[in-house]
Amino acid sequence: MNEKYIDDNILDSYSYEIPKKLIAQKPIKNRQDSRLFIVNKKTKKFYHKKFSDIIEYFNAGDCIVINTTKVIPSRLFGKKNSGGKVELLFLNPCQKNEKYKVLIKPSIGIGKKIYFENNYECEVISKTEFGESTVKFNKLKVLEFLEKHGIMPLPPYIKRKNGLAHKLSDFDKQRYQTIYAKNLGAIAAPTAGLHFTENIIKDLKKKNVNIATLTLHVGWGTFKPITTLKLDNHNMLPEKFFIDKTNAKIINLAINNNKRIISVGTTSARALESAVNERFLLKNGKVFIKEYSGETSIFIHPGYKFRIINALITNFHLPKSTPLMMVSAFSSRETILKAYKEAIKKKYRFFSYGDSMLIL
Repeated sequence: MNEKYIDDNILDSYSYEIPKKLIAQKPIKNRQDSRLFIVNKKTKKFYHKKFSDIIEYFNAGDCIVINTTKVIPSRLFGKKNSGGKVELLFLNPCQKNEKYKVLIKPSIGIGKKIYFENNYECEVISKTEFGESTVKFNKLKVLEFLEKHGIMPLPPYIKRKNGLAHKLSDFDKQRYQTIYAKNLGAIAAPTAGLHFTENIIKDLKKKNVNIATLTLHVGWGTFKPITTLKLDNHNMLPEKFFIDKTNAKIINLAINNNKRIISVGTTSARALESAVNERFLLKNGKVFIKEYSGETSIFIHPGYKFRIINALITNFHLPKSTPLMMVSAFSSRETILKAYKEAIKKKYRFFSYGDSMLIL
C-alpha cells in the first residue's frame, strides 16, 4: 500500500491497491457470518472476529443508530431507436413529476428517446458537463414502474453481465437491503447495516443496548468521484435525512448518561453529525442532537472533530472515496490504511457485499 503521500487533505493520500478477487460479488450466505475487523483507534491494535461477535463490544445503555432508508430498484434498461441497449441510473427516483436526473450508459444526445416496457419512454432534454442527464417521461407513476421493472443499483464493481442482473434481480432485491429497511428513497444501500439479522438485534436488546433509528436517503453524492486535488475544495451533493423527536430523545438520553453512540455506517454518522443542536451545549461539554427533517451536504474528512458518535460500524471502502475519508477522520488515515493492508493480507472481502469493520 502506497504511503508516499502524507498530506491528509490531498486526494491521492487515500489511494491503495485492492486485488480484484477480494471485491465481493455476492454476499455471504448468512448475513451475520461476515468477518469483523476490529480497530482500536487508541491503541492502534487490530482484532479479527465474526460479525455475530459484535454484541460483546457493547454495554447496557449504549445506543446503536441505524439508517432505515430503503433502496429503490433504480437501474432501468431500455432501448434506443436503433434497438441498442441503454441503461439508466435514476439519481432522484422519488421525484413527483415526469422529469428525472439520470446517468445514461452509453451516453446519448439531447433530443434522443429511450423506450421501455408498458409503452413508457423518455427523452433526453439536458446534460451537464459532469455526465448527468435530465430526461422527461411520457407518463407519470415512474416510481411504481421502477419498483416493478427496475434492477437494484449495484455498484459497477459488482459484475452482473450477460443477463445476470435480471437473473439475480430477486436475490439482490433481498440482499442489497437491510432487514430493517423501511423508508423508500435510496439509490444505494447503507451497507454497514447489511450484516445485521433479527437475532443480532434481539440479542442487543436483551443486553439493554438501545436501538435508535434515522433515515438518510443515500444518493449520488456519497459516491460521486472527487475531482479536486485538495479535499477542502470538494462539495458534497445534498442528501435528504430525517430523525424524529422520539429517536433524538433515545440518543440524547445515552449521551446524558455518558453512554456510547454507535453509528451503523457512514450515512448514519453524517446524519448524526448534521443534527447537532448548536443551541444546546452543556457546560460539561456534552453535545446533543435535535429532531430534524431536511438535507445535509456535510463532508467529513480528516481534520473534522466528531461531536456525537463514539464508535463506528462500517464496511471496507473504495480508494479515494468519501466514506474512506470519513473513517480516516474517525480514526486516522495512517491507521485505516494500515488496517486495509492487513485486511488484504488476511483476504477480507471488500466493498458493498463484503466484510465489516468496527472502529472503537
